[in-house]
Amino acid sequence: MSALRPPVLGFAARSGTGKTTLLIRLIPLLRAHGLEIGMIKHAHHQFDIDHPGKDSFELRRAGARQTLIASDSRQALITETAEVSDPSLSSLVASLDPNLVDLILVEGFRHERFPKIELHRAQLGKALLSASDPSIIAVASDAAVATPLPLLPLNNPDAVAEFILGICGNRSL
Repeated sequence: MSALRPPVLGFAARSGTGKTTLLIRLIPLLRAHGLEIGMIKHAHHQFDIDHPGKDSFELRRAGARQTLIASDSRQALITETAEVSDPSLSSLVASLDPNLVDLILVEGFRHERFPKIELHRAQLGKALLSASDPSIIAVASDAAVATPLPLLPLNNPDAVAEFILGICGNRSL
């Protein structure tokens, strides 16, 4: 399906479905099986990981296009872009170090074509995204839904992790 290495797997859902909540529970489960996880999260709004008064913020505000903040245990690279549109997923994947991760999980970018698990909550009353997105490889739902795809229990992160481990083991992403 995807020639990207490390493999990339997305989580697509409508707002309020619980993408982040599931990912917070999935990542430790996947790490317990020896996978190093990279994470890409799409934000639909302006965001800042730095704050006024901090040296790095002031240096960036002074005009630095890239600011790398580093300590003995963490690094953060902030790049100011002139783009007025969202970056492509492939450009973001390329910015991660493939030597540090075995699997890249993606929250968002549901309109791009790459392997994804759809999250579906029946109480939201929304149609399945997989009906119009052939890159969705499974549906995780809190209720029975009509789909030809593998159906995973949304509220059981262990089962979702087992599915992911199975496809990673087969390198089918």
